[in-house]
This record gives sequence, structure tokens and C-alpha cells, in this order.
Amino acid sequence: MNFKLKLLVAGLALGFAAASQAADPIKIGVSGPFTGGSAPMGVSMRDGVKLAVAEINAKGGVLGRQLQIIERDDEAKNERGVQIAQELINKERVVATVGYINTGVALASQRFYQDAKIPVMNNVATGSIITKQFADQPENYIFRNSASDQIQSQMIIKEAVDNRKFKKVAILADSTNYGQLGREDLEKVLDKRGMKPVAVEKYNIKDVDMTAQLLKAKQAGADVVLTYGIGPELAQIANGMEKLGWKVPLIGSWTLSMANFIDNAGKNGNGTRMPQTFIQDASTPKRKAFIDAYVKAYNPPQGRMPSPVSAAQGYDSIYLLAAAIKQAGSTEGPKVKAALENLNEKVEGVVTSYSKPYSKDDHEAITADVTVFGEVKDGKVVQAK
Repeated sequence: MNFKLKLLVAGLALGFAAASQAADPIKIGVSGPFTGGSAPMGVSMRDGVKLAVAEINAKGGVLGRQLQIIERDDEAKNERGVQIAQELINKERVVATVGYINTGVALASQRFYQDAKIPVMNNVATGSIITKQFADQPENYIFRNSASDQIQSQMIIKEAVDNRKFKKVAILADSTNYGQLGREDLEKVLDKRGMKPVAVEKYNIKDVDMTAQLLKAKQAGADVVLTYGIGPELAQIANGMEKLGWKVPLIGSWTLSMANFIDNAGKNGNGTRMPQTFIQDASTPKRKAFIDAYVKAYNPPQGRMPSPVSAAQGYDSIYLLAAAIKQAGSTEGPKVKAALENLNEKVEGVVTSYSKPYSKDDHEAITADVTVFGEVKDGKVVQAK
């Protein structure tokens, strides 16, 4: 083989290698609980993510490359979340991860992404501290597009105290990071009004009898019960109140919209209110298209998403991330982070339309004006009136 032919062969080989590399998929981690009590949130989030990825890939992907999601079930366990984070970073080489349903799992796991300079998009977890965990560092790789507990606690107290004039507040919260950090936020908002709860009770995940906690709240004269927990145990609270013949309103964080609360509480859940960024209601063409696509793809029982908020926020998180990768012209973490902090493109989501949702100092996409109150009515969540 003469020299010119060798150069030609080498050039072709390099060209094929470059084309192959350019066609490699963009790997995005998806971490959430797909089994257990938190599964309605995790599965809905994952399925919303899958819908967005399918739509983007059908239009050619991002930077001429297809998106590929790497799913992992963190089982709502902190230690499992840590293992998954290390695997996705070191073995799968993801360019970003979306997910985190549980505040404790997020706080335990996202430090590995921070160290690796890889963006994390918290699309469900709401603990107020989540995006501030590394705020003291020069660069913060933790973003969120769900309503923080700071927003929710303000809304919950405004609804209970300002709008409905309840004066004796009881708080029931689970023992997880989520429950206890949420409880702290509620107490801080009450304190600013010169109020203290008449009862503050804690319970554990998988507890099936809330009689002791409810009796203390009832005996303290509570005229409203505020909650921070997840579906199965929240249903035990509603059902326990019915057994005691104690009828006071139940108002709490967004998780009161979970299918395993609504189904397990039955009629005892009617009237329960909670903040929501998304309600399964075809109120706009964008939302109708999303709901129709979700129902067609996954055929949920009774056509109801297990957790509409999680599905919608999961969907939107991919579009926000894709816009940042496109703007950066790269999948390198620092460049994607910088693009997220100054998005030029308006991103039309199903929760809201995002116009410069982040800045270098503010990694929260959701503001209070985006969030509304939902109410459980006959097996589904509707907007409260």
C-alpha cells in the first residue's frame, strides 16, 4: 500500500470513528423509587421522562444524537441512592441525572454529582435545602423544577390560617427527612404569625395505626390537621380520623394527591387539600396532548395518573435539560450548567412556560404563582374553589 493510499484509509477510518462517536446517545440517568410506598411518584416521574425523551428523539434528538435514559430504582433508600449515583457517574457516564423523589435520597446522593460536575435536575423532591446544599461552593450543579417546601408551607398555612381562619393547628409528619424538614418549614411560617401548633406528632413509614397521634391532636383541641408524609400513611391518618369520629379538615403537602392516598382513604379523603403544580385536567392544548399521550402509552387504571405532578415535572425536566444541552452545544457538565443558568430559549412545559427559569444564584424553576390548590373529590384531584 503506497503512502497516499495509507493516508486515504487512515482518513476514512478517522471519519467513521468520528461519525460513530457523534452518533453515540446522550445518556441521562433517571433515579427514583419504582417500587414501595413512593412508587406512584417514581413511576409517574419515569413515565413522564420517557414520553419527553420519545418526543425529542422522534424529532432528531439533541445535537444530532438520541437521548438514552438509564433507569435505576432507588427504592426510596438513601444508601441505594448513593450506590446508584456512583454507578451512573462512573460506569454509565451519564451527562446528567433527573429524578429524586425523596428528599433524604437527594441529600445523600447528589453530592457525588456535585463533585463530578454533573448537573442534577430534581424534578419531584421538595425539601427546601435541596438546591442550597452546595450553595456555598463556587459552582452549584443542583437544580429543581418542583415546588419547594418553602413555597408549599407558606401556601398551606395561608390556606389554613388566613383563608379558613383555623386557630388550633396540629401537625402530623413522618419521620423521614422529607417529613421532618417539611414540619420545620410549617412551624417557621406559623411562628411568623405568632402561632404555635397545639400538637406536633411523628410517625414512621409503614405505620398502620395513627390512633395515638390523632388522639393527642384531638385532645389538644386541634381544628385542622396539617400533614407532611406520603400516600399510604396519609391514608391511615384520614381513615383514623373517621374511626375516631373526628371530622376536621386535612390540609398538607402535595403528596396528598398520590393515588395510594386517594384509593386507600376512599371517601375519607374527600375535601383534602394540597398544593399542586399540575392537575390532570386538559386545561390547555399542551396539557391535553400530554395527558392523552400518557394515558395512551401507559393505560393507568381509570385513566388516572398515579401522581400527575410527578409525571408532569418529570416530562418538563427533560425539556429543560435538552434545551440547555442544545444551547451549550456540548454535554460537558460545566457548560450544561452554565446554559441552564442562562437559558435563551423559552421552554414550553406542561407545568408552565419556562422563561429563564434559573440564574447562577437561583436554581429553583417553580415560583409560588405557578402553584395552585388541589382538592380530592370522588377519587381524583380537582382544582380547589
